[in-house]
Amino acid sequence: MSPSRSKGAKKEDTMVLYGVDNVINTVLQFLNQTNDIINACVDYSRPSLAIEIDVLKEAFLNAKNRGVRLRYVTEITSDNISYCKQLLTMVDELRHLNGIKGNLYIGDTAYIAPATFHEKGKPASQIIYSNIKEIIEHQSYLFETLWNKAIPATERIKDIEEGLASEFYEVISDHEKATQTIVDLAKSVKKEALFFLPNDKAMVRAERLGLIDYAVKASQSGAVVKIICPLSEVNAKIVKRISEKAPKTQVLNGNNSPYGMYIADGEKFIRAELRNPSAERFSESVGFMVYSNRKTSVESFRSIFELLWNERTLNGELLKTYKMQKEFINIVSHEMKTPTQAILGYSELLEQHPEQHSEIIASLKRNASRLQRLTNDILELSRIESQTLRLNKEKVNMNEKIRNVINDVKGQIHNPDKLKIAFSETKYPIYVQADKTRLYEVMANLLTNAIKFTEEGTVSISANIKDNNELIVTVTDTGEGIHSDILPRLFTKFATKSNIGTGLGLYISKNIVESHGGKMWAENNSDGRGATFSFSLPVTQ
Repeated sequence: MSPSRSKGAKKEDTMVLYGVDNVINTVLQFLNQTNDIINACVDYSRPSLAIEIDVLKEAFLNAKNRGVRLRYVTEITSDNISYCKQLLTMVDELRHLNGIKGNLYIGDTAYIAPATFHEKGKPASQIIYSNIKEIIEHQSYLFETLWNKAIPATERIKDIEEGLASEFYEVISDHEKATQTIVDLAKSVKKEALFFLPNDKAMVRAERLGLIDYAVKASQSGAVVKIICPLSEVNAKIVKRISEKAPKTQVLNGNNSPYGMYIADGEKFIRAELRNPSAERFSESVGFMVYSNRKTSVESFRSIFELLWNERTLNGELLKTYKMQKEFINIVSHEMKTPTQAILGYSELLEQHPEQHSEIIASLKRNASRLQRLTNDILELSRIESQTLRLNKEKVNMNEKIRNVINDVKGQIHNPDKLKIAFSETKYPIYVQADKTRLYEVMANLLTNAIKFTEEGTVSISANIKDNNELIVTVTDTGEGIHSDILPRLFTKFATKSNIGTGLGLYISKNIVESHGGKMWAENNSDGRGATFSFSLPVTQ
């Protein structure tokens, strides 16, 4: 019985109709009676029926001519591509989605679903019909979900016609085939290679197989190469060789695992289960291997790799932070211990020898000042690290501020006859909007460092405006210069080779300058004598 002949057709009803003729008549009535929109989701065998069965083809064309919007999603394959091309002229929108098994049509007031399982190329022998509003709404929601996951038919047709490989998922238990597969995949890398190696011996096996050489070549050609692998003496030489030949290749220390993973260009992946972790050859170590280019699978394994990569990176940062924290505590403890002991010692001397009070009090003040500077550095560091550094900006005359700093640091010069401070002062005042206390701290730090590392000669300071309305302050000395070990990390925390000081001064100074919108830099002088430190600040008009 067809829906139009059923006694309760106009009432909300759901029924199952049997027989090929009833199925075709039901589909035709559905197409002819829908006036607004038809959404169709069918498997790969249905497009041929829509084209080859003339009455169905005519019904689709009539619906389109009446202004009905036709949206059609199916699985486009090399077998049905010709029918899908014809469908493109019969419907408003055609999309492709892998693996569709069910068939359903949703209209304004009705829903039909031919049987899912049938002989290829033949109409179904039964069909479900419903005009119940809730069912239509539910199936419409299901269709929209599938529709949004599908891709335009033109893209899929282009891929097939250009000979692009279809998706595959292969489990390989033949060890020789597994070996050749991973080698071929390594050779094909153009953009990105992601390795997750299960143990330190796996890197040795990968090198013997040539995978490391292919990864190095890919990196040298601009590909991104990342390797997670447990590191030990077993693979230390290989890691060193990778670093020397392909310095952009990133290698992180990993944990032992029962499986390995390799993702190439975000398009294909291999997952190998270990059978013998200590084997010398790859073929002997693998139990079985999964090889696939399924987009969802590749993206899933790539996400797993990125999670592992970020976790290892975070662990490395935490270890680095812990090491720096420990180093900081040791340095600060040492730096605080020295003036504290001196203050205690001089206090006892003052009690025992009050007649030497002038000399002893001077020493007490000197060590108290050193302790105060250390405390201030720690407070500044805390504000910088917690991003709570606040600036109290005001108009500052730079020439005047530099003269004040020079007068204050002159007392640090042990041999005034051999070491001088020279200030190249401009004839006109230069003004900046700055926190004058912290600006003083920056310049005092630069001059103090220059004095500390210069036995004789001149420490020169200048302040000049450049064409871009920037103030450039430069401190040049004739001392020992910046040590080659320190230069690459000069403005980082604890960067010092001196036995005195925490190595925080330049780090704090650079952050203060940058918080004012400026920059700080340094270099050794070209004549081999001393170094030059500079910083820039915006100029107040």
